[in-house]
Amino acid sequence: MVWEAGDWDQIAPHLAPAGGRLVAGIAGVGPGMRLLDIGTGSGTSVAIPAAMRGAEVVGCDVTDAWFAAARRRASQAGVEIEWVVGDAAELPFEDDSFDIVTSTFGHMFAPDQAAAARELVRVCRPGGTIGLCCWTPEGHSAGLFGSIAERMPPPPPGFQSPLLWGSEPHVRALLEPLGVALDVRRDVVTMRFDSPEDQARLYEDNFGPMVSAKAMLGDEWPAARAAVVEFFRSTNHADDGTLAADYEYLETIGRVGDAQARRSP
Repeated sequence: MVWEAGDWDQIAPHLAPAGGRLVAGIAGVGPGMRLLDIGTGSGTSVAIPAAMRGAEVVGCDVTDAWFAAARRRASQAGVEIEWVVGDAAELPFEDDSFDIVTSTFGHMFAPDQAAAARELVRVCRPGGTIGLCCWTPEGHSAGLFGSIAERMPPPPPGFQSPLLWGSEPHVRALLEPLGVALDVRRDVVTMRFDSPEDQARLYEDNFGPMVSAKAMLGDEWPAARAAVVEFFRSTNHADDGTLAADYEYLETIGRVGDAQARRSP
Protein backbone atom coordinates (compact mmCIF):
# COMPACT_ATOMS: atom_id res chain seq x y z
CA MET A 1 0.00 0.00 0.00
CA VAL A 2 1.30 3.43 -1.00
CA TRP A 3 0.48 5.04 2.33
CA GLU A 4 2.39 2.42 4.32
CA ALA A 5 5.62 3.33 2.52
CA GLY A 6 8.09 5.70 4.13
CA ASP A 7 7.30 7.46 7.40
CA TRP A 8 4.31 9.77 7.25
CA ASP A 9 5.06 11.14 10.72
CA GLN A 10 8.11 12.90 9.25
CA ILE A 11 5.89 14.72 6.73
CA ALA A 12 2.86 15.45 8.91
CA PRO A 13 4.25 18.41 10.92
CA HIS A 14 4.73 20.39 7.70
CA LEU A 15 0.97 20.14 6.99
CA ALA A 16 -0.24 20.66 10.56
CA PRO A 17 -1.00 24.41 10.25
CA ALA A 18 -3.90 23.63 7.91
CA GLY A 19 -5.41 21.28 10.47
CA GLY A 20 -4.99 23.82 13.23
CA ARG A 21 -6.85 26.44 11.18
CA LEU A 22 -9.61 23.95 10.39
CA VAL A 23 -10.11 23.08 14.05
CA ALA A 24 -10.19 26.76 14.96
CA GLY A 25 -12.71 27.46 12.20
CA ILE A 26 -15.23 24.81 13.24
CA ALA A 27 -17.59 26.06 15.92
CA GLY A 28 -17.95 23.89 18.99
CA VAL A 29 -14.80 21.77 18.93
CA GLY A 30 -14.53 21.04 22.62
CA PRO A 31 -16.08 19.15 25.53
CA GLY A 32 -19.28 17.31 24.68
CA MET A 33 -18.40 16.99 21.00
CA ARG A 34 -17.52 13.68 19.35
CA LEU A 35 -15.15 14.15 16.40
CA LEU A 36 -13.97 11.72 13.72
CA ASP A 37 -10.74 12.49 11.84
CA ILE A 38 -10.46 10.45 8.62
CA GLY A 39 -7.03 9.75 7.14
CA THR A 40 -5.64 10.84 10.49
CA GLY A 41 -2.09 9.53 9.95
CA SER A 42 -0.21 10.25 13.17
CA GLY A 43 -2.94 12.60 14.40
CA THR A 44 -0.88 15.76 14.14
CA SER A 45 -3.20 17.93 12.08
CA VAL A 46 -6.65 17.53 13.65
CA ALA A 47 -7.06 14.60 16.03
CA ILE A 48 -4.63 15.77 18.69
CA PRO A 49 -5.46 19.51 18.48
CA ALA A 50 -9.17 18.68 18.76
CA ALA A 51 -8.59 16.38 21.74
CA MET A 52 -6.55 19.11 23.41
CA ARG A 53 -9.66 21.30 23.18
CA GLY A 54 -11.60 18.65 25.09
CA ALA A 55 -13.41 16.89 22.24
CA GLU A 56 -13.89 13.12 22.27
CA VAL A 57 -11.83 12.10 19.23
CA VAL A 58 -11.60 9.02 17.03
CA GLY A 59 -8.72 8.94 14.54
CA CYS A 60 -9.34 6.68 11.56
CA ASP A 61 -6.92 5.65 8.81
CA VAL A 62 -6.80 3.02 6.08
CA THR A 63 -3.62 1.65 7.68
CA ASP A 64 -2.44 1.36 11.26
CA ALA A 65 1.17 1.99 10.18
CA TRP A 66 1.26 5.41 11.85
CA PHE A 67 -0.74 4.64 14.98
CA ALA A 68 2.37 3.95 17.07
CA ALA A 69 3.56 7.48 16.31
CA ALA A 70 0.01 8.77 16.87
CA ARG A 71 -0.18 7.18 20.32
CA ARG A 72 3.22 8.60 21.21
CA ARG A 73 2.25 12.10 20.11
CA ALA A 74 -1.10 11.89 21.90
CA SER A 75 0.63 10.77 25.08
CA GLN A 76 3.07 13.66 24.84
CA ALA A 77 0.12 16.03 24.44
CA GLY A 78 -1.65 14.49 27.44
CA VAL A 79 -4.77 13.38 25.55
CA GLU A 80 -6.54 10.08 24.89
CA ILE A 81 -7.75 9.24 21.39
CA GLU A 82 -9.28 6.10 19.93
CA TRP A 83 -7.43 4.91 16.82
CA VAL A 84 -9.42 2.81 14.32
CA VAL A 85 -8.46 1.24 10.98
CA GLY A 86 -11.04 2.01 8.31
CA ASP A 87 -11.51 2.88 4.64
CA ALA A 88 -12.83 6.38 3.91
CA ALA A 89 -15.26 4.86 1.39
CA GLU A 90 -16.59 2.28 3.88
CA LEU A 91 -16.23 3.64 7.40
CA PRO A 92 -16.66 1.17 10.29
CA PHE A 93 -19.08 3.38 12.24
CA GLU A 94 -22.84 3.56 12.70
CA ASP A 95 -24.96 6.30 11.13
CA ASP A 96 -24.99 9.63 13.00
CA SER A 97 -22.05 8.61 15.21
CA PHE A 98 -20.25 11.98 15.27
CA ASP A 99 -20.94 15.67 15.77
CA ILE A 100 -17.96 16.65 13.62
CA VAL A 101 -16.22 14.74 10.80
CA THR A 102 -12.90 16.02 9.43
CA SER A 103 -10.15 15.09 7.03
CA THR A 104 -7.00 16.97 6.08
CA PHE A 105 -5.40 15.68 2.87
CA GLY A 106 -6.57 12.15 3.71
CA HIS A 107 -10.02 11.05 2.52
CA MET A 108 -9.37 12.78 -0.82
CA PHE A 109 -7.20 9.83 -1.88
CA ALA A 110 -10.05 7.30 -1.66
CA PRO A 111 -10.55 6.03 -5.24
CA ASP A 112 -14.36 6.09 -5.04
CA GLN A 113 -15.05 9.76 -4.42
CA ALA A 114 -18.83 9.47 -4.41
CA ALA A 115 -18.67 6.73 -1.78
CA ALA A 116 -16.25 8.77 0.33
CA ALA A 117 -18.63 11.74 0.16
CA ARG A 118 -21.60 9.61 1.21
CA GLU A 119 -19.63 8.20 4.13
CA LEU A 120 -18.62 11.66 5.38
CA VAL A 121 -22.30 12.54 5.57
CA ARG A 122 -23.62 9.19 6.79
CA VAL A 123 -21.55 9.10 9.97
CA CYS A 124 -22.21 12.77 10.84
CA ARG A 125 -25.41 13.55 12.76
CA PRO A 126 -28.03 15.92 11.32
CA GLY A 127 -26.94 19.44 12.15
CA GLY A 128 -23.33 18.31 12.53
CA THR A 129 -20.27 19.67 10.76
CA ILE A 130 -17.94 18.32 8.09
CA GLY A 131 -14.52 19.98 7.74
CA LEU A 132 -12.08 19.20 4.93
CA CYS A 133 -8.72 20.42 3.65
CA CYS A 134 -7.80 19.22 0.15
CA TRP A 135 -5.03 20.18 -2.28
CA THR A 136 -6.24 22.23 -5.25
CA PRO A 137 -5.79 21.12 -8.88
CA GLU A 138 -3.87 24.34 -9.60
CA GLY A 139 -1.65 24.36 -6.52
CA HIS A 140 1.87 23.33 -5.57
CA SER A 141 0.92 19.74 -4.72
CA ALA A 142 -0.54 19.29 -8.19
CA GLY A 143 2.78 20.35 -9.70
CA LEU A 144 4.69 18.01 -7.42
CA PHE A 145 2.49 15.03 -8.27
CA GLY A 146 2.69 15.97 -11.94
CA SER A 147 6.49 16.00 -11.97
CA ILE A 148 6.41 12.35 -10.92
CA ALA A 149 3.28 11.16 -12.74
CA GLU A 150 4.62 11.92 -16.21
CA ARG A 151 7.19 9.14 -15.71
CA MET A 152 4.76 6.64 -14.18
CA PRO A 153 2.37 4.22 -15.92
CA PRO A 154 -0.98 5.81 -16.83
CA PRO A 155 -3.77 5.55 -14.24
CA PRO A 156 -6.46 2.87 -14.68
CA PRO A 157 -9.64 3.61 -16.67
CA GLY A 158 -12.15 5.64 -14.68
CA PHE A 159 -9.50 7.15 -12.43
CA GLN A 160 -10.50 10.43 -10.76
CA SER A 161 -7.74 12.69 -9.56
CA PRO A 162 -7.76 13.17 -5.76
CA LEU A 163 -7.10 16.85 -6.49
CA LEU A 164 -10.71 17.22 -7.66
CA TRP A 165 -11.59 17.47 -3.95
CA GLY A 166 -9.77 20.81 -4.09
CA SER A 167 -12.12 22.11 -6.79
CA GLU A 168 -15.10 24.03 -5.41
CA PRO A 169 -17.54 22.99 -8.18
CA HIS A 170 -16.58 19.33 -7.73
CA VAL A 171 -16.97 19.40 -3.95
CA ARG A 172 -20.33 21.12 -4.28
CA ALA A 173 -21.43 18.49 -6.81
CA LEU A 174 -20.48 15.72 -4.38
CA LEU A 175 -21.84 17.09 -1.12
CA GLU A 176 -24.67 19.54 -1.81
CA PRO A 177 -27.00 16.84 -3.26
CA LEU A 178 -26.55 15.04 0.09
CA GLY A 179 -27.98 18.01 1.92
CA VAL A 180 -24.75 19.66 3.06
CA ALA A 181 -24.60 23.46 3.12
CA LEU A 182 -21.02 24.46 2.26
CA ASP A 183 -18.68 27.32 3.03
CA VAL A 184 -15.40 27.12 1.09
CA ARG A 185 -12.24 29.18 0.91
CA ARG A 186 -8.69 28.82 -0.38
CA ASP A 187 -5.64 29.03 1.83
CA VAL A 188 -2.00 27.94 1.76
CA VAL A 189 0.41 25.98 3.91
CA THR A 190 3.90 27.42 3.62
CA MET A 191 6.46 24.65 3.87
CA ARG A 192 10.06 25.52 4.72
CA PHE A 193 13.19 23.43 4.26
CA ASP A 194 16.92 24.06 4.24
CA SER A 195 17.02 23.70 0.45
CA PRO A 196 15.24 22.05 -2.50
CA GLU A 197 17.60 19.11 -2.09
CA ASP A 198 16.67 18.86 1.58
CA GLN A 199 12.96 18.58 0.76
CA ALA A 200 13.61 16.05 -2.01
CA ARG A 201 15.63 13.92 0.41
CA LEU A 202 12.89 14.01 3.05
CA TYR A 203 10.14 13.20 0.57
CA GLU A 204 11.86 10.37 -1.28
CA ASP A 205 12.55 8.66 2.06
CA ASN A 206 9.23 9.34 3.80
CA PHE A 207 6.37 10.52 1.53
CA GLY A 208 4.45 7.39 0.52
CA PRO A 209 3.70 8.24 -3.14
CA MET A 210 7.30 9.29 -3.75
CA VAL A 211 8.76 6.29 -1.92
CA SER A 212 6.55 4.02 -4.06
CA ALA A 213 7.48 5.87 -7.26
CA LYS A 214 11.17 5.50 -6.45
CA ALA A 215 10.76 1.75 -6.00
CA MET A 216 8.71 1.39 -9.18
CA LEU A 217 10.98 3.48 -11.41
CA GLY A 218 14.23 1.84 -10.34
CA ASP A 219 17.04 3.03 -12.60
CA GLU A 220 14.80 5.79 -13.96
CA TRP A 221 14.39 7.36 -10.53
CA PRO A 222 17.43 9.71 -10.69
CA ALA A 223 15.91 11.52 -13.69
CA ALA A 224 12.55 11.74 -11.94
CA ARG A 225 14.20 12.97 -8.76
CA ALA A 226 16.06 15.65 -10.70
CA ALA A 227 12.71 16.86 -12.07
CA VAL A 228 11.32 16.99 -8.52
CA VAL A 229 14.30 19.01 -7.27
CA GLU A 230 13.93 21.40 -10.20
CA PHE A 231 10.23 21.79 -9.44
CA PHE A 232 11.03 22.63 -5.81
CA ARG A 233 13.66 25.11 -6.97
CA SER A 234 11.37 26.78 -9.52
CA THR A 235 8.59 27.35 -6.98
CA ASN A 236 10.81 28.57 -4.15
CA HIS A 237 10.07 32.11 -2.94
CA ALA A 238 12.74 32.29 -0.22
CA ASP A 239 15.60 34.71 -0.85
CA ASP A 240 17.99 33.55 1.88
CA GLY A 241 19.22 30.32 0.34
CA THR A 242 16.55 28.15 2.00
CA LEU A 243 13.31 26.81 0.53
CA ALA A 244 9.83 28.24 1.14
CA ALA A 245 6.85 27.20 -0.96
CA ASP A 246 3.11 27.84 -0.67
CA TYR A 247 0.92 24.75 -1.01
CA GLU A 248 -2.60 25.86 -1.87
CA TYR A 249 -5.60 23.96 -0.54
CA LEU A 250 -9.38 24.27 -0.41
CA GLU A 251 -10.92 24.40 3.06
CA THR A 252 -14.51 23.17 3.08
CA ILE A 253 -16.76 23.46 6.12
CA GLY A 254 -20.27 22.06 5.72
CA ARG A 255 -23.38 21.82 7.86
CA VAL A 256 -25.18 18.49 7.46
CA GLY A 257 -28.91 18.68 6.75
CA ASP A 258 -31.77 16.46 7.83
CA ALA A 259 -31.76 12.71 7.48
CA GLN A 260 -33.89 12.57 4.33
CA ALA A 261 -31.68 14.96 2.35
CA ARG A 262 -28.43 13.33 3.35
CA ARG A 263 -29.60 9.84 2.43
CA SER A 264 -30.28 10.95 -1.15
CA PRO A 265 -28.18 9.15 -3.81
